Amino acid sequence: MTTSFDRRSLLVGGLAASAATVMPLSEAFAQRRRTTSANDKVQVGLIGCKGMGWSNLTAMCKGADVTPVALCDVDAKVLAQRGGELKEASGRAPRLYDDYRRMLDDKSVDAVIIATPDHWHALQLIDTMSAGKDSYCEKPLGNSIAECRAMVAAKQRHDRVVQVGQWQRSNQHWADAIAHVHAGGIGRVRKVKAWAYMGWMKRVAPQPDQAPPPGVDYDRWLGPAQQRAFNPNRFHFSWRWYWDYAGGLMTDWGVHLMDIALLGMKAQVPSAVSSLGGAYGYPDSAMQTPDTQTALYDFGDYSVEWEHAVGISHGPFGGRDHGVAFVGETGTLVVDRGQWRVLPEMSNDKPLTREIPITPATDKGLDRHTADFIACVKDRARTPACPIESAANTAIVCQMGNIAWRTGRKVEWDAVAGQFKGDAEANALITPQYRAPYRLLI
Repeated sequence: MTTSFDRRSLLVGGLAASAATVMPLSEAFAQRRRTTSANDKVQVGLIGCKGMGWSNLTAMCKGADVTPVALCDVDAKVLAQRGGELKEASGRAPRLYDDYRRMLDDKSVDAVIIATPDHWHALQLIDTMSAGKDSYCEKPLGNSIAECRAMVAAKQRHDRVVQVGQWQRSNQHWADAIAHVHAGGIGRVRKVKAWAYMGWMKRVAPQPDQAPPPGVDYDRWLGPAQQRAFNPNRFHFSWRWYWDYAGGLMTDWGVHLMDIALLGMKAQVPSAVSSLGGAYGYPDSAMQTPDTQTALYDFGDYSVEWEHAVGISHGPFGGRDHGVAFVGETGTLVVDRGQWRVLPEMSNDKPLTREIPITPATDKGLDRHTADFIACVKDRARTPACPIESAANTAIVCQMGNIAWRTGRKVEWDAVAGQFKGDAEANALITPQYRAPYRLLI
């Protein structure tokens, strides 16, 4: 059976069809089924209001124990629009900020959603924890290996609750699939394959540099990234395809699906990584990151493979446009956002393991993931579904795939030293070069 979602609506709107349906915020408030005393409510602020941040806030507001009180964005038009929507939905006007630091000074804010471009995550999350606030941070956790390490260190210093937005961990069918692998249901796994085929994505047409849109504080949007003239291809949504701000599909979709691969194998970091690809689909596209890429990770007695392709929808295992396949000696388990199943190996016309037919998803991962965060804020003995340490490991593994691609060679990892073996060029990509006055405290 082939599963396919509208990738553009998923990524622009921020939710998969199998995770949750994008709904107006007013409907999220309408779903509240119980009352909670004011003293028991978690007051939430949002940094980055346009896309996934709004989806996260909408999901979070389905809980009666959440009160959204503050919004922050460097685009005045987006901020005004979202402020109006929130006032209409909740009956209460939020406080609006164009500088996230001022929002962190707001003593009424208990927890913060961070949903800015990837290059901002590290500084904003570290500042949020330093301000004594808990955080739900979008994935990938960081845009570099060093940023991930710095955020984990800050979590240890400040002891705050951090949930990272790898919400598939909160979908029951993903958990069931992983449990089946752990129970030996497909025998010893020798290979894992994760992939994302983005058929909706087409060529990004080059555009000339120009003035930022009215109301956009472009210098603040750039933040620690290198100073560049404004270009619309590097702004809302499509910033994902530029190294200054993100890591392309390898880190955008890769952290979701590679996370499942690593969970299933109980894996940390590989010993070696190689990668190839390039602008194979659209050679004259304005994208910097590859539109077609394969990364191969060596974990000693098994391998993990990532692949993505822009402009193509028909992927492996029956045309699935995304998924993870655990290839075991007695069967192959295939799972995606809509379902999971097991395909047995055969010997003398007899299956070597029990076949599991298509088992569809039955819950909304994002709703459960945001609710889990609020539960952890209220009961600090709980462990978040996606703790910062796990998210850091997944992001680091995906960054390794990009570093192998950018250097054009196989890279070997020294887990003790925390760097690549004898490779100055690869090691130079571990730490981002922030522009002054921004600094990453490592």
